[in-house]
Amino acid sequence: MSSFYADPRTLSQQLRDSRRHILALTGDLHGQQLFGPKRAIVNPVLWELGHVAWFQEHWCLRLRPDESLAASLIEGSDALYDSAKVAHDARWDLPLPTLTETLDFQEQVLERVLARLEREPEDPWFLYFVQLAIFHEDMHAEAFHYTRQTLGYTDPLRSRTSAAGGESEARRGDAEVAGGTYSIGAPRDSGFHFDNEKWAHPVKVAPFRIARVPVTNREFLEFVSEGGYRRREWWSPEGWECKGEASAPRYWSVRDGQWLERRFSESVPLQPDLPVMHVDWHEANAYCRYAGRRLPSEAEWEIAASLEGAGGRRRFPWGDSRDPGRANLTSAGRVPVDRYPSGDSFGGCRQMIGNVWEWTASAFEPYPGFVADPYLEYSKPWFGTHKVLRGGSFATPLRLIANSWRNFYQPNRGDVFAGFRTCVSQ
Repeated sequence: MSSFYADPRTLSQQLRDSRRHILALTGDLHGQQLFGPKRAIVNPVLWELGHVAWFQEHWCLRLRPDESLAASLIEGSDALYDSAKVAHDARWDLPLPTLTETLDFQEQVLERVLARLEREPEDPWFLYFVQLAIFHEDMHAEAFHYTRQTLGYTDPLRSRTSAAGGESEARRGDAEVAGGTYSIGAPRDSGFHFDNEKWAHPVKVAPFRIARVPVTNREFLEFVSEGGYRRREWWSPEGWECKGEASAPRYWSVRDGQWLERRFSESVPLQPDLPVMHVDWHEANAYCRYAGRRLPSEAEWEIAASLEGAGGRRRFPWGDSRDPGRANLTSAGRVPVDRYPSGDSFGGCRQMIGNVWEWTASAFEPYPGFVADPYLEYSKPWFGTHKVLRGGSFATPLRLIANSWRNFYQPNRGDVFAGFRTCVSQ
């Protein structure tokens, strides 16, 4: 486990901010929207609201030094909210507390955690779990975005996607990265990290060229127009079977000759210079075959994002400081791929942090010497079955993301805010 000695005042602010964000994303939902249809890629909203409070209580209030658990504020909460033990499909049928009771549970847990922070501001074990709970809640906030999009609920932030802008010609083309041995993964003594990021280790890569910007709607529409979803030669056998009868990305449609994209509850004109989004790993690979390109490995992605001159490395593409003005994070939607030039990497790659998650070619596997952290279910159960995404999306908080952060989903998941950039095929 990494040590984390953040200022307790900062942690208190993050706890409150994360909770405010969750409530802003869910506060208008009521009635049947709190449950929704039973689907494999979403949770009932009411269950998920209780789960985030349960998780915070479990790790920050109930866990004792001998690893036993104190009683919960809600009797039987483990049988309701422990995601490792409660089957996904059973979550719609549980005797859940009401919305009022659930929100009261959230508030009581938060107030107790804040009070403990005041009492124990220098306990590194406790501070670690506070940061874990904050990041866990941040990830669920993004998941609430996915749920609202999947189920066609209204835009949670009541804001349209940013107006289109012309794509800068200077951003087209590829950044070249010399071959050699590089370090990827989280450096030791650099703050809180999830277990799958640990630890920095050397990897050897051949020279490669990676696109300066993600693939845009305009480019992906060319693939669709060329019969991309009808030509089997561009698809893997698994991808061809997975796509079924689809003829374009999910949420795309044509009306009176105009391409539209559904954003939450509304269909809006497809904006050509936004990065393509809601494509799964198979769709990304099919496009790459069409374009004569390939997805980067996660090592190549992190090297391109982290490189700093003479073999150094950066925590973010632009440097080591958390600067909210350099990436599209915690916002209402995507922006065109020419935006945020101040967030460019050393090699000139843009938007490697924020806007859309980016699929990589790599399977999600442990790094050398992997040791699971106390939250055992976070990484280990998913090794070998998921693909790695990097970089964060417009819905990801800056405090959560960095170049070394690894997201992971099954290759057929297109509901997440994911796109991709490509590499030159070797």
